[in-house]
This record gives sequence, C-alpha cells and structure tokens, in this order.
Amino acid sequence: MSDCLFCRIVSGEVPGSVVYHDEQVTAFRDIRPQAPTHILIVPNVHLTSTEEVRPEHISLMGRLIQLASELARQEGIAASGYRLVLNTGPDAGQSVGHIHLHLLGGRRFGWPPG
Repeated sequence: MSDCLFCRIVSGEVPGSVVYHDEQVTAFRDIRPQAPTHILIVPNVHLTSTEEVRPEHISLMGRLIQLASELARQEGIAASGYRLVLNTGPDAGQSVGHIHLHLLGGRRFGWPPG
C-alpha cells in the first residue's frame, strides 16, 4: 500500500531503524519511544487492524508474538519483563493504519495504563 508508512518502511522506501526483517514480518524501533526498548513488529502484508485478521492470518499473528519474545531476549529485557500492546482503532491509540505490535521494556510499568 503506497500511502502506508509501515508498508514503505517494510519495502525499504522509507528509512527506519530496522532490527529484524524476514519474508513475513519486520521489526523496527519506534521514533517516539515510550520506554527504553520500544520496538514495533509488523506483518509485511498490509492489514489495517485486528478487524482485518482472518483465519488465514493466525500463524502470522503468532509469528508477531514469537518474534517479540526473541527480540525481548536480544534486547536484554526478557528476564525483568516486558509489555506487548496491540491497539485497534483511534480510540485505543492506533495512530498508523497498519497492524503493529509494540514491544516495550526496560522500565517498570503500572496498571492500569494511563
């Protein structure tokens, strides 16, 4: 999708601080980090939000979570803990119309989130 920022990062058209890329998913550092570690993990195929996830996307969605775990270990935050956030829609805080999983860590988080 040519007007999607995350699709353009995945394709390499727009630079991003990419930490991982394969045929299914790409991970890059958030430009406005909310924690010392803040990585966005996106499917390479454009899905606007969880509202577009269908049965054929189940393994892809699992891959996002599995990669988050790998990256948490690589970033040194797995032992102390980390937060995974997946926002759907503007009221939930989704600001880019491409499904993305936030991997946040490196500090203590409270609950409920503000």
